Amino acid sequence: MFSRAPSFVIDAAKNRDLNFSRTARKAAGAIPANQPMGAHLNKVELVDAVSAASGLAKNDAGKAVEAVLDSITAELRKGEEVRLVGFGTFLVTQRAASEGRNPRTGEPVHIPASKQPKFRAGKGLKEEVNK
Repeated sequence: MFSRAPSFVIDAAKNRDLNFSRTARKAAGAIPANQPMGAHLNKVELVDAVSAASGLAKNDAGKAVEAVLDSITAELRKGEEVRLVGFGTFLVTQRAASEGRNPRTGEPVHIPASKQPKFRAGKGLKEEVNK
């Protein structure tokens, strides 16, 4: 029937949402209009930025980033807050158990209680983002 794979198969293989490219999703409002294409910072890029800003070797900057993330994770695991004045607060909230429904069958499903990590931006971060 198809001389080549349909576009939705190709896009799904690239982990995109069916027929919608990033440009189409942005035009449809699924991605904020003010967000430039490809705008993100992954862990490797964060390590590179820390290395460039601090003058540390990339290996040392990677260890520093890992140490910060591990420290925050360890405190959250204990149920503690991590407050970084001017940046924000990492905290853990409790989500109560609830009853949901399986959308396919309509059967009730028990959703167990869980802990959820949260981040609240501080005043300084909000001001910098809104400049």
